[in-house]
Amino acid sequence: MVNTATYGGYLRHAFDLYLVIMIQIFILTVRNAAVASIADCQHVFTMVNTFLTDRGKKPLFDVRLAGITEEVKYNGGLFKVTPDMRLEDIQAADLIIIPALTGDMSTAVMLNTPYSLWAAEQYKEGVEIACLSSGVFLLAFSGLLKGRQCTTHWSYANELKYYYPSIDVADERMITDQHGLYSSGGGNAYWNLLLHLVEKYAGREIAIYAAKYFVIDLDKSIQSPFIVFHGLKDHHDENIKEVQLYIEKHYKNKLTVDELAKHFNMSRRSFERRFKKATRNTVAEYIQRVKIEGAKKQLEIGRKSIQEVMLNVGYTDTQTFRDVFRRNTGMTPVEYKNKYSRKMLD
Repeated sequence: MVNTATYGGYLRHAFDLYLVIMIQIFILTVRNAAVASIADCQHVFTMVNTFLTDRGKKPLFDVRLAGITEEVKYNGGLFKVTPDMRLEDIQAADLIIIPALTGDMSTAVMLNTPYSLWAAEQYKEGVEIACLSSGVFLLAFSGLLKGRQCTTHWSYANELKYYYPSIDVADERMITDQHGLYSSGGGNAYWNLLLHLVEKYAGREIAIYAAKYFVIDLDKSIQSPFIVFHGLKDHHDENIKEVQLYIEKHYKNKLTVDELAKHFNMSRRSFERRFKKATRNTVAEYIQRVKIEGAKKQLEIGRKSIQEVMLNVGYTDTQTFRDVFRRNTGMTPVEYKNKYSRKMLD
């Protein structure tokens, strides 16, 4: 006769062993999150499990939602999410996912400080952490990104640079992968990070199939073409703000560091130091980025030739303009015009 208690123990032991070989993923139900980023994460890894079982393989991911409250409301209560478990009940994790945040980042960080500190402790225990878009602010607050590279939505990049100057914010990157710390760029860029993680854990073949299933460009590496440059002005150096506005108004002219310093009654050394401290760009970089943003807008209208646009934003050498444009956007002026001009869209 079979002892049912013993048999039940064997079954639980077998189930525990089965879970051990699965990748334990916890998606944090942080406050002020973009609820779609939570749902998409859960959907991607669940579907990958389906892809694997369809091939006669075992599911690879055990995906759960984790939080500090029994229920979290999003979008003014329009959506409600119930975590599968509380943070303090998690005994083993392989990957923690911080979803994208919405609204004011300082407020979001303040509301989610317990998540930030908990994630930092988990990383010290060997757990990997993936931040979707603006969710990287929670990881930045934890101190784990000090001296490391990350990316985020381009509209939050200046704010991230300002509050966390010790972080290398590579806002042109679609994703970053730094010693078990992952981040993604703006909007739907987190899909590229999710597929990157699928490839890491499940292999290239499954990642390619997932990319086809979700209709995502698997190997897209930069978000530069999508960036709209807005110079950082959330600082307290009023003289430098005046310089920024001057550059943005007169970018079509030939501007030099010496002339700007003289115009605003500063020594070149002091001017460059203050400008870099306030804007996180050198003067030359700032001038270039403003000029290229102006060129992008003119190319999008589609009525002027590349040569006319180049001259109109203050460049006279074709190769220099092409090189600077490509360095800032990841595309040549011709490629950008073909992709985004109004004429092409029509």
